[in-house]
Amino acid sequence: MRILWATLGWMALACGLVGAALPVIPTVPFVLLAAFAFARSSERVHNWLVTHPVFGPPITDWRERGAISLTGKWWATVSFAVSIGLGIWLRLPHYALGAQTLALACSAAFIWSRPSA
Repeated sequence: MRILWATLGWMALACGLVGAALPVIPTVPFVLLAAFAFARSSERVHNWLVTHPVFGPPITDWRERGAISLTGKWWATVSFAVSIGLGIWLRLPHYALGAQTLALACSAAFIWSRPSA
């Protein structure tokens, strides 16, 4: 089971690193998932991730207060708007745009309901 958790952790961390380079892909949710998986598979990697100067603070903020940084909230909101705009530009069917808009609106409502770090 530890191998499955470790595999999930490394895959999530890889997605988080890609998200750090591409503004459309979120970073922090993948890093949180990686920390969760590494807590069940590798104490050494988990400790490295939690104490990392870039990835550690969002993990600590989430664990202690369920908080998301204000910068993260704004980047998420901008990426949601860009995603909807891209769907409109690509002329997606109305049902697809509606589903996308509903999903992103619910995500935005959750993100903005969290305390700011």
